[in-house]
Amino acid sequence: MQFTYTTQLLKEGDTYIGYSPEFDVSSCGDSTEEARTRLHEAVKLFLDEARRIGTLDRILEESGYTKRENNWIAPEFLGFERQAVAV
Repeated sequence: MQFTYTTQLLKEGDTYIGYSPEFDVSSCGDSTEEARTRLHEAVKLFLDEARRIGTLDRILEESGYTKRENNWIAPEFLGFERQAVAV
């Protein structure tokens, strides 16, 4: 089974962060490529473990995926916006 997920890349100091909002999973690295690769590994481990303990379907549903026949369809990605708020 194959899943599509969103990768959000951020930079905090000298560290690059890869984040998947669908699964609330993140990882980091010394470059964007390393952060992306480590995030991919983290998402795979997360989904493999969810499948192993029997919670994969529930996690996918809670993450916005819909099941059609025997395939899971990812939620539609619309984009990110940066906004400011005064406090």
